[in-house]
Amino acid sequence: MEGIRPSANPSRVTACLMMAALLLSACDGKDKAPQAPAAPSVTVAQPLPRKVTDWDEYTGRFTAVQSVELRAQVSGYLDAIKFTDGQLVEKGQLLFVIDQRPYQATLDKARADLKVQESQRDLAKLDLARATKLLAARAVSQEEYDTRAQTSAQTEAAVASAQAAVRTATLNLEFTEIRAPFAGRIGDRKIDIGNLVTGGAGGGTLLATIVTQDPIYFEFDGSEADYLKYVRLSQAGSRKSSRDAPNQVYVKLMDEAKWTHQGHMNFVDNQLDPNSGTVRGRAVLSNPGSVFQPGMFGRLRLIGSGEYDALLLPDEAVVSDQATKLVMVVAEDGTVTPHPVMLGPKIDGLRVIRSGIAATDKVIISGLTRARPGAKVTPQDGKITAVPDQG
Repeated sequence: MEGIRPSANPSRVTACLMMAALLLSACDGKDKAPQAPAAPSVTVAQPLPRKVTDWDEYTGRFTAVQSVELRAQVSGYLDAIKFTDGQLVEKGQLLFVIDQRPYQATLDKARADLKVQESQRDLAKLDLARATKLLAARAVSQEEYDTRAQTSAQTEAAVASAQAAVRTATLNLEFTEIRAPFAGRIGDRKIDIGNLVTGGAGGGTLLATIVTQDPIYFEFDGSEADYLKYVRLSQAGSRKSSRDAPNQVYVKLMDEAKWTHQGHMNFVDNQLDPNSGTVRGRAVLSNPGSVFQPGMFGRLRLIGSGEYDALLLPDEAVVSDQATKLVMVVAEDGTVTPHPVMLGPKIDGLRVIRSGIAATDKVIISGLTRARPGAKVTPQDGKITAVPDQG
């Protein structure tokens, strides 16, 4: 029949429908934009405001306040040693004894000579007294009287000479006993019993050394630039010179992390070394436990400025771009902006920022590796805490 059209092929219809669905899916994919990644999370905090004082650091060594070489003043055989090597000794403690017998004999002879001279003096005085009476009675000549007066004066001088000989012999006998001139720690003996020691002011035999323990000095060298800085600060009234004031210092040893030992300055040399361009300074510290020993090295912190207002950040917040130091500041919209800064010393575990940021800036203190200049971040509030490292 002409009014009836043949039906379409079912498989062909299905293929057309699938093609249409694929085209619609492709069109939908072109209309959707790719999702932007979420802004990385970082920790931010405002700089910690603090009144601070700069501290300059130096390497130096401890020296004894008093040090002495014990040397013999008289010659003789060493008879006794009255100490143990390395022990603490008290002032006046007997340490060495030189054979005393020759010096005791010399003293005994000097005392005997003194008695002889004293008896001759007494006899001369009696003769002079008799001559004085006889002269008044004109029973003796003036010449005889003058002779007896002269003899009396000579015997007085002889007695004085004999007394000096006794004092010398007494001193030499005392010098056979070598005693500690002050309390301290003695070193090892330099000579044994039975050896002949030589005395004399020109260089007697060295017997031992003694150094004091408490208090103790710490000596160090500062540069000419440091010296000039301290002079300018003193002239401006910001910091007193260590020549005029006992400026505070802190010291730590090679195995210590904190500046736990406190002392004060007590000397600055009167000239700079022309070879090294440095000036010698000295601090004094108490040493009750004898932890410090002469010759030991350490690090010293000396007050280097007057008190001033500063902003502090942890060192982890500072990055380097060649010679420039930067911190990353997050704006209100989350954008990261690098700020060049000028660094100061490290105080209480934090770095002083001399310039480049404001107290209200939010600085990235953690997560710097996820921040890029000009990019956005998601800031999380953190806190900066100072850890005192002195006292």
